[in-house]
Amino acid sequence: MTTDTVKGFNDYTGQDAIKREAIREILVRNFKLYGFEPAETPIVEYEEFVKGNNQSDEAVSSIFKLQDRGERKLALRYELTFQLKRISQNKKMPYKRFQIGYVFRDEPTSSNRFRQFTQCDIDIIGSSIKDEAEIMSLMARVFKDLDIDATINFNNRKLLNEILEKEGVTQKEEVIREIDKLDKLDEKEILQNLKKYNAQKVLPIFKKPISFFKKYDSFKEIEELMKYAKEYGLKINFLPSLARGLSYYNGTIIEVKTKEFKETIAAGGSYMVNNIQSTGFSFGLERVSQLAKIPTDQKKIVIISIGKDKEAIGAAEKLRNEGIGCFVMYKISKALEFSNTNAIPYVIFLGDEEAKKKKLKLRDMKTGKESLLSLKSIVEKLK
Repeated sequence: MTTDTVKGFNDYTGQDAIKREAIREILVRNFKLYGFEPAETPIVEYEEFVKGNNQSDEAVSSIFKLQDRGERKLALRYELTFQLKRISQNKKMPYKRFQIGYVFRDEPTSSNRFRQFTQCDIDIIGSSIKDEAEIMSLMARVFKDLDIDATINFNNRKLLNEILEKEGVTQKEEVIREIDKLDKLDEKEILQNLKKYNAQKVLPIFKKPISFFKKYDSFKEIEELMKYAKEYGLKINFLPSLARGLSYYNGTIIEVKTKEFKETIAAGGSYMVNNIQSTGFSFGLERVSQLAKIPTDQKKIVIISIGKDKEAIGAAEKLRNEGIGCFVMYKISKALEFSNTNAIPYVIFLGDEEAKKKKLKLRDMKTGKESLLSLKSIVEKLK
């Protein structure tokens, strides 16, 4: 029996798990700052519901299919957005929800592409362009907190459709999917693919400067979004070739890029949910975790009991009451080895001498310096 993980699925432990948890905390804090409330939904859904009306989308075609004992056709969710059709019903608008959870795609893997990954979503059901600017503000705040140098690119599906209509392109969805690959494939390959739809003439249009696009009616929405983004003090980049592969987008589309990754690290856009205009955005935890520059040192303490178990347990409970993580160990050599291996910043010794003086010996594991301190002084030092 093999205990290896399935290709595209990962375990996260130690510093990796600690960092992921720290990122989640930053995301949740910011989501709540902007008025989003949490939601949880099932990983398994009916296959028909998962596929929805977007069965030609690449992500939908890569769903994991299941069957239960009742021979019902089921599937693992490939994203969190489609489930809003159910959970937003009978909610007062605007309904602002956030959700962090696993999604699954049965597709080829790479160093930055997995078959199980964590999406961190925010969505507003009942949104306007003003809300889109606010979501961009939230995104910028998150990337600042994570110390990630990122570029927020945006476009509008209405503009793409208007351009294709004026150029006489009939298979718009197929052409948009090809344009969406411009940052993934060689331009010559894209050009060959566009020839299948007699749409090769549109490619040069997407290299034009921003002033060129002002002649299109739908550019008004782009100007409005830029106006409100400026009110938030945001720097956003209009990218006319940005398409986003999912066909349900009907307005603004957004992708966040960095110099470190070729792949997108976060993305979103506007779409309809139960005939209500909505907008949303998703952070990929795996990719964000590789880029985030945040401290993961936890203020954990190992308390070493040297024949003073009762006192050590009592001290541990008092530290926990102050919000300081700690645990008790009972063998000095094993405790010190454990602390060094796991980068525990401080160790407390509690033996006869410390108990008599009603003090604790605190050792800084980086410097080796030891101090005899009261519990109160240790709390003040660590907070």
